[in-house]
Amino acid sequence: MKRSFGSRFPSTMQDGISDNGDGSPSSSRSVTNTVNGSHNFVIQGYSLAKGMGVGRHIASETFTVGGYQWAIYFYPDGKNAEDNSLYVSVFIALASEGTGVRALFELTLVDQSGKGKNKVHSHFDRALESGPYTLKYRGSMWGYKRFFRRAVLETSDYLKDDCLKLNCTVGVVVSAIEYPRLHSITVPESDLGLHFGTLLENQEASDITFDVAGEKFHAHKLVLAARSPIFKENFFDSSEQSDEVVITDMEPTVFKAMLHYIYRDTLPDEEPSSPNSSSSSATPETLTERLLAAAHVYGLRRLRLLCESKLCRSISVNTVASTLALAESYHAVDLKAACLKFAAENLAGVMRSKGFEYLKEKCPLLQSELLKTVAGFEDDCSSGGKSRSVWAQLSDGTDINGRRVRPRT
Repeated sequence: MKRSFGSRFPSTMQDGISDNGDGSPSSSRSVTNTVNGSHNFVIQGYSLAKGMGVGRHIASETFTVGGYQWAIYFYPDGKNAEDNSLYVSVFIALASEGTGVRALFELTLVDQSGKGKNKVHSHFDRALESGPYTLKYRGSMWGYKRFFRRAVLETSDYLKDDCLKLNCTVGVVVSAIEYPRLHSITVPESDLGLHFGTLLENQEASDITFDVAGEKFHAHKLVLAARSPIFKENFFDSSEQSDEVVITDMEPTVFKAMLHYIYRDTLPDEEPSSPNSSSSSATPETLTERLLAAAHVYGLRRLRLLCESKLCRSISVNTVASTLALAESYHAVDLKAACLKFAAENLAGVMRSKGFEYLKEKCPLLQSELLKTVAGFEDDCSSGGKSRSVWAQLSDGTDINGRRVRPRT
């Protein structure tokens, strides 16, 4: 006897149409408001930025508000030639594709004396005669050509330790239709990782044991194979089958953290360091750095990106060289790009770090890539020709083609 499984609906019901049957009126409401987001932009080394040329700018990192990317442009010598570098200019630019993006803006130059006398230009909390500003395409900007007279700025409390601080708030205008919902059901956040984590902790139905430097870890072949192509190949695509595997190239702390990710899909909260491990700059490797290596070995792409993201947030003048070498070793493309950009923007400090000496000795190809990144950065941020020869600084008197460079006097 055949049984048919399917949903049964009244024949009078049509797709997308519901009839209350009581003739009661329906209602809806159009609501227009702003989706707001802020970005803090610190300009360190203001005196060094001067002289890059009229129309040349320093750009902040892009930030996302209302589904669009934005950036702050600071012009140390002003945006327009007719002002003869008497003013600094500040603009907010639409940095992603968009057509007719309507937005409100607020620019704040922070008073660093602690008196709270910030210089604020704001569209919020006031009526604009023609409504919010419309940015028609990528690269459209709003701001001030004469944001501040430069001579006054340089003697004010806005400049401290050769540093300026700008805060920017963008409010993207959005419209939505609201209508009353008679019933709603709240769906909790996914707890899949919690359940799988409990499975790992309780060792229920585990069918594989790992011996890592004498420490035993019990796990499940199916879970590991679902997460890692390397585990899948070893457990199911290989003729050799074993219930115990010895891991010789990883520390127990790192293997435990990798299992945490595999079962829970998150990085562990704590980050202990091993006294026996050292990075290229002779400082202890962090757990995140060693997890990046594990992600590379076992083909855990999301874990690699999580590690890259965390390491990217801790890039500094003293760590960028060693982090760059690490990124190169484990094909961390995004982290490598972030390191090259940071090193180009902070070249003088990076060159004085111990990690840079290691880079020169052990990673000459990376040094060459850094040269190219610096060259591109100078093209964007200088007023034409190269500033004091970067090639001589980085290559001990030779340029990128190996030619001797005579330093300018």
